[in-house]
Amino acid sequence: MKKYILGLFAVAVMASCVSQQERAMKSADKDFILKAANENFAKKKWKNALALYDRLANLVAGTDDFPNVGFNTAYANYYDKSYKLAGHQFKNFAVNFPKDPRAEEAAYMSALCYYEGSMDYNLDQSSTDLAINELQDFLNNYPNSERSKNISQLIDELSYKLEFKAYENGRQYFKMGQYKAANVALENVLEDFPSTKLRSKIYDYIMKSRYELATKSVYDLKDERIESALTYAKMVEKELPNTEYSKTAADLREKLEKEKQNFVVVKKQTEARIAALTARQKKEADKLANQNKSEQQIKDQISHEKQAKQMQRDSAALQTPPPAATFKIQR
Repeated sequence: MKKYILGLFAVAVMASCVSQQERAMKSADKDFILKAANENFAKKKWKNALALYDRLANLVAGTDDFPNVGFNTAYANYYDKSYKLAGHQFKNFAVNFPKDPRAEEAAYMSALCYYEGSMDYNLDQSSTDLAINELQDFLNNYPNSERSKNISQLIDELSYKLEFKAYENGRQYFKMGQYKAANVALENVLEDFPSTKLRSKIYDYIMKSRYELATKSVYDLKDERIESALTYAKMVEKELPNTEYSKTAADLREKLEKEKQNFVVVKKQTEARIAALTARQKKEADKLANQNKSEQQIKDQISHEKQAKQMQRDSAALQTPPPAATFKIQR
């Protein structure tokens, strides 16, 4: 019996709440809507509260209730995980009501909303860049605030996300065998984030990328790339002593030294073959040139002989007198 009565009571309460929400949604009474919205807010019924606060925006414009509605709306959206919208609303509150005692809190919550809206590292990071800027703005505007104590930590966290994304991009190039692109991408990480916590891993992948470039290089670039990889391996040994990375560096350095020695032999053999080929080509070219010269001499001799004969014929024609004229005697 008691369970039955409790059940009826619960149904009655639910019906009352629903009917109050419905009445507030249909009502034009500002005070009644505001009361219902604030009750929903207190009970953490964010969607119901937001539905009513949206109706109040025009009704409370210009009244003392306007800042409260805006402030609560921003918080309701924040708790409802609509961080982008909440951040915009908190920022508007801080700008429009700078003398309100809640202005600093609104500015802080705006920055926090942008932080919450930062996407995972493997997605587009424009939201992360924006969040860092917003957090830094709060530090600049409220340097002595108690709320500033964790802002630097949040900025470091977001910066690390950017570092890690850049590092992962370089690592993916390495995994795909694009060693030159991996080397460039990872060196950019070191340049863009000089205090990166990933320095050891980045050194390791740059060293391995240069090793792969050296061992798989074309002939013309191999010498240079072997030296580049050797220099980097030695640097890693020096910078990261007694670590797994220095052990890898020592192993790669030994392999590169052998690669360098083998390449010296190959280089000498190649240069010898090139020299022999060049000499053979020169000999053949000289032979062909002499042959062409002989053929040209024969052609020139034949041409000279033809010209001489022609000159003889022309000379004979000039020296032979024309036949005497024959006159017919008239009778």
